[in-house]
Amino acid sequence: MDLTTAIFEFALASFLIELTPGPNMAYLAIVAATEGRRFGFAAVAGVALGLAIVGVIAALGVGAIITASPFLYQALRWGGVIYLFWLAYDGWRDADETIEHADLGSPMALFFRRGLITNLLNPKAAVFYIAVLPGFVVQGTDVLPQTITLSAVYVAVATAIHAAIVGLAGTAQTLLEDQKKRVFLRQALSIALALIAVWFAWKTR
Repeated sequence: MDLTTAIFEFALASFLIELTPGPNMAYLAIVAATEGRRFGFAAVAGVALGLAIVGVIAALGVGAIITASPFLYQALRWGGVIYLFWLAYDGWRDADETIEHADLGSPMALFFRRGLITNLLNPKAAVFYIAVLPGFVVQGTDVLPQTITLSAVYVAVATAIHAAIVGLAGTAQTLLEDQKKRVFLRQALSIALALIAVWFAWKTR
């Protein structure tokens, strides 16, 4: 298998994997539907940076250490679960506030930071880079440049899918001009995010 074929096959595998529902997909859809596309795309940028950082760390071998250490893996896992629960609580608490009036600093930076932290606390990202990506590395050539390249391909594919999700979910935001409807949707999606935290805990056990 040559490098071009490996990249194509890896891109296809990444596309199919990213279509599987998970915390990123759900969170981005929630942000876009309740706050609008602009904040959704800020979260997408944070997610992309988080995936890139984890990819570089995994390429340098640190991800393998985390995966091999039950304590470190569990620490990351439960950190991610708790963070998702916190986001659900925060969304419920501020359901009747507009983003402009919430005392949260810069809204764009807020959603960027949340997307970033969600991925840095997601051990599944490190496991993907360690368990899936090596299978597409072409033997006989430098491993590190290939790993970085494939990681960049994964981030690009994931970001494209996440941006599409935000674009589609953002259409719902224009249908929620009524404040009562917005409050109801935010509370309902906060409950959904809490359920996603439970699902995430079960999937990464």
